[in-house]
This record gives sequence, C-alpha cells and structure tokens, in this order.
Amino acid sequence: MLLSRLQSLIGGIYDVSVAHDVYDFLVTDRRRLPAAARGGTAEEELIVAEPADGGDELGLSLYLDPALLARLTRADPLVRLHAGNVADWCTALEGVSHFLYLAWNAGHDKPVSLLELEMQAEVDKYVASYWLLRRQFPQHFPAELRRVLFARTRVDPQAAAAGRGELYREASDKFCARLEQLLSRNRAASSGTEGAVLAELRRFYRLTHARKRALIDGIG
Repeated sequence: MLLSRLQSLIGGIYDVSVAHDVYDFLVTDRRRLPAAARGGTAEEELIVAEPADGGDELGLSLYLDPALLARLTRADPLVRLHAGNVADWCTALEGVSHFLYLAWNAGHDKPVSLLELEMQAEVDKYVASYWLLRRQFPQHFPAELRRVLFARTRVDPQAAAAGRGELYREASDKFCARLEQLLSRNRAASSGTEGAVLAELRRFYRLTHARKRALIDGIG
C-alpha cells in the first residue's frame, strides 16, 4: 500500500519506527471525523484530540481526500515521480510525515508544536523526494528539486493565520539548501556524501524544536 511504503521510506531515512501503520489511522470520509473537523476543505489534515479526562492517550486521525489517493494509485510516485503527480505526492507525504513525527515523539514523551510538525514536513518533502528521484534516475542530480518543492509549498492555514507560515517555510528552505550543497558537493562520491547527510538528518530529527532553530539560524 502506498502510504505504508511512504511511511517506511521516511522511517528508513531517519531510522525511526512506530508501532502502528498509518492506515490504522487513515480516514477518507469527512463524516467520520470529529464534528469540528467535518467542515474542512483541505485534502490532508491531521486531527489530534487530547483526552478530556487528562489521560495520556491522544486521539489521532489522518484525513486524506479519496480522490487524491485514487490519483496516486493511477500514477504511483514510488514507481515514477514526475510533474503530473508531484503535487499529490507532496500532499500525501506531508500527511504521513505529520503522522510519523507526532507518533514517534509521543512514543518518547516529547511534546510537538504545530510549527515543528510543519517545519519537519517541509524538510521531509525535500529529503524523501531527493532519495526517490536518485533511486529512479541514478544518473541525474535533481538540482531543480528544492526550487520546485518550495515554490509549491502549501502553507498550513492555521500557521498562516498565526503569522508563522513564512517562518517555518524559510527555516525549512534554509536547512534544505544546506543539504543540497552537501549532496551536490561531490557527486562522484555521492554514496559517501549521502551517508554523511543521513547522519545529520537523523540527528536533526531527534533535536528539540529550540535546538533545530538554533542550528538553522547558525547556517551561514
């Protein structure tokens, strides 16, 4: 199944795993969402509900539009990522990224902010797309990838309303620009370069939000 493979792709890059498959939390019918979320129009939404009794368990659902999933079934980006499916790919990837990052941090008793979720999802779009394209077109370095992805970034409406959309977008783009420089520095020895980038990505994934921002702010 596409979303499970996408979860495995992201999890493999960061060397993280969770006990649940994303399909266990997938909702494709808005009528099954909590009443407050049924009126939304986004193709992807992560719905998080804190327990009313103050318990430890979160209520979690990932909504993806069924038409989006149908298009991805017809044009599977894991077989071939191209201009015709990249927007749908990014939407699905964002949802799986949100699910995996929240579930992994919850499993380690680490709080996650909306801004942190969105920033990590933007990084995941670049990283997962890069690894996928390198697998599909090993002779081609996707130098255009960062521009294409960030030019098409859909800023989360809640973050945008709070005036934070550009903040996480610029931070993510800055970090991905550094990754791009590292990956392109020595294409002839790309395997070694990618190994070093993997190590940095895995460290980044585990940092607190404050330390991630400090790292990004320190990038020249």
